[in-house]
Amino acid sequence: MDEHSSRGVLVTGASRGVGAATARQFAERGDRVVVHYRGAEDRAREVLEALPGTGHTLLRADLTSPEETQTLAAQAAEALGRIDVLVNNAALFLDPEPGGSRRGDHRITDTDYDSWVRAWRTTLETNLMGPANLTFCVARHMREVSPAETHPTGRIVNVGSRGAFRGEPDVPAYGASKAGLHAFGQSMAVALAPHGIGVVSLAPGFIATDMAASVLEGPSGDTVRAQSPFGRVATPEEVAAAICALAEPGAEWVSGAVVDFNGASHLR
Repeated sequence: MDEHSSRGVLVTGASRGVGAATARQFAERGDRVVVHYRGAEDRAREVLEALPGTGHTLLRADLTSPEETQTLAAQAAEALGRIDVLVNNAALFLDPEPGGSRRGDHRITDTDYDSWVRAWRTTLETNLMGPANLTFCVARHMREVSPAETHPTGRIVNVGSRGAFRGEPDVPAYGASKAGLHAFGQSMAVALAPHGIGVVSLAPGFIATDMAASVLEGPSGDTVRAQSPFGRVATPEEVAAAICALAEPGAEWVSGAVVDFNGASHLR
């Protein structure tokens, strides 16, 4: 498939939802994909085995660990030969602590101090420090290893959120982490443009993932859908298509942008 056929793509958080859909769409274009996961190996392996084409790889890493993040970048580069596209998709929204609330809510008026501190620390480590550290490693690799003749030096797409703009009173650490990711992406766009690397952030609204099914099927489902004048929420495939488009070799001039993708549910 012309210029897409030899691209190496690293997608973080690719065991489900948007990450899995993104891995599939890059593979359908003829790209070779590293499917990254943290804990859901069975799900990630199912995603890997369903990808069309060849040259795909499964890699595990905890992105809150700087050491594991560095190792992931090195292993992905070795597996792909070269990383042409990085998609920083992995993010924490749910509370991983056993017995914690389903969404990891930490509204300032309702939570205790220890839970507040823990929510901020774990969320920022995953949603901001993880992408920052991985971008550092991958950008260095992109500069050191020359791309194919028809390819740009690199493309980096960060998956942010409309929550960075509209406010998230129940999960303020999540909203702040995504705002930080947007700002980080803009800083990297300026820093890496002289080296031919484009960096852009996508800011989706609510997405119909399997993790969101309980909300959409519950009593608040109609309210969530009504946030958009289209009367629905996005599908993972729609978000994945936008990510792939922003990573196109010819999409250099969108670098530095934060692209709203919320079905007019939040305007700014």
